Amino acid sequence: MNLPTETPLRLPADVPLWGQAWLPAEAPKGVVCLVHGLGEHSGRYAPLAAFLNAAGFAVLAFDLRGHGRSGGKRGHFAYEQALNDIAALLAEARQRFGNTPRFLYGHSLGGNLVLNYLLRRPAETLQGAVATGPWLRLAFQPPAYKVWLARSVGALLPGLLQPSGLEVQYLSHDPAVVRAYVEDPLVHDRISAGLFVSAYRAGLWALEHADALRFPLLLMHGAEDHLTSAEASREFCARAGEKCTLRLWEGMYHEVHNEPDKAAVYQTVVEWLEAHG
Repeated sequence: MNLPTETPLRLPADVPLWGQAWLPAEAPKGVVCLVHGLGEHSGRYAPLAAFLNAAGFAVLAFDLRGHGRSGGKRGHFAYEQALNDIAALLAEARQRFGNTPRFLYGHSLGGNLVLNYLLRRPAETLQGAVATGPWLRLAFQPPAYKVWLARSVGALLPGLLQPSGLEVQYLSHDPAVVRAYVEDPLVHDRISAGLFVSAYRAGLWALEHADALRFPLLLMHGAEDHLTSAEASREFCARAGEKCTLRLWEGMYHEVHNEPDKAAVYQTVVEWLEAHG
């Protein structure tokens, strides 16, 4: 697959935010605004963007604060700031493409942010959203003392960094994906105490308030995800009701968009976008 050409874009913020646009050959029939996960960056989604471009969708994305080519302390940002940055990305899409249907797409921590954006800012005009492997709960239960310690430290020293503990072998069954992740100079394994606590709480908050969802949502999760909880995604959709379409991918790990059978995942996304555009 030929990867699309990145068109840089800059988002207004108090730190430099690197963004990029991948554009189809013709005027787009929809715009997908993408939010990546913890420790990675938007450039890792170029293959997905290429597929969406071929289907007629533009893709706009940015590197979260403290990630990729954006400014900020590695692995740290204030949660509300990130929600404001998503609002800026959506505003950029509106400025560029007018009333073309807009969709949010978030993976892992990005899925956590997207779901919270949908629930906390329901006045936004969107056609819908896609969340993959969202961090609602982790796939494992952190020891209670570690959660208590993170909360205590996070209140006093929110920017204090620690290793994320991400088990990279569970990103994908494709060893080339894992190897590229490990060797990517823009990837890091840091998370601040403040970010961990805010994301941890926001995931649980989203679960508790899922019944307030007013946007159509495609929620996908690898059934064998060892990093974020597929069961939590099932619970979210059950509480959200008819607005939520759940797709659990049997045998897949955390990054369903990077698994060997990713073409089926991509096609599912396109069909859902076309049905809701």
